[in-house]
Amino acid sequence: ETHGITFRIQISVKELLDTGVLLKLLFHLPVNYPSTLPDISVNSDQLTRAQCMDVKDKLLEQAKKHLSEPMVHDLILWIQQHLKYVIKQSATVCNEKPTLSKGTSTEDGIWMLLLHLDHMRAKARYVKTVEKWTSDLRLTGRLMFMGRIILILLQGDRSNIKEYLILQKTSKVDVDSSGKKCKEKMISVLCETKVQSQHKRFQMFEVKEYSTLDELQKEFESAGLTTLFSEFVPPLLK
Repeated sequence: ETHGITFRIQISVKELLDTGVLLKLLFHLPVNYPSTLPDISVNSDQLTRAQCMDVKDKLLEQAKKHLSEPMVHDLILWIQQHLKYVIKQSATVCNEKPTLSKGTSTEDGIWMLLLHLDHMRAKARYVKTVEKWTSDLRLTGRLMFMGRIILILLQGDRSNIKEYLILQKTSKVDVDSSGKKCKEKMISVLCETKVQSQHKRFQMFEVKEYSTLDELQKEFESAGLTTLFSEFVPPLLK
């Protein structure tokens, strides 16, 4: 009732490549859909990450044309018919602009996300998954462990931040008490905000462990995030 509906759809587009392309689409429909656009995530083993992002962007462009009316079925039909053109256009853009760097998005698009996780039962597997997601989405920041506190601090393009959140909430990243794979249900979004001029930009994503609260606090302070720390971290100790 408060978070909307999330569902996955897999479609196969046969006329692409020798074996066809299997698209894995994830739609998150907010409670006020279709008056609000859905969040969309695109994955495919046959496409590059950049091509998946281009497909997602084109789907969102089409979604805007259907605002205030049910659109998911229309979007699926559209991408089945136009996928080869989207991929061809994506390849052309890549060939024309080889000098584009990872930092091509404007500073206006750089956002920061602070998440709190309650626990990690399958820690090694969980950490590896988070590292893969941040790499795929070109996000930087920290996965921080201090005692029982687990925090994920991310910086990057806002659309990629949103896609990370969808993955975090809908993928089976951990195991339950019986050892069965499960989704992350104990996660809190502490803060989601635009990166300000006083904030230091992280150059990479790192997993770090801290033995004391002071060490954790210094990590935040070195990044210009003293206020963020004092507002959200100490209450987690209570």
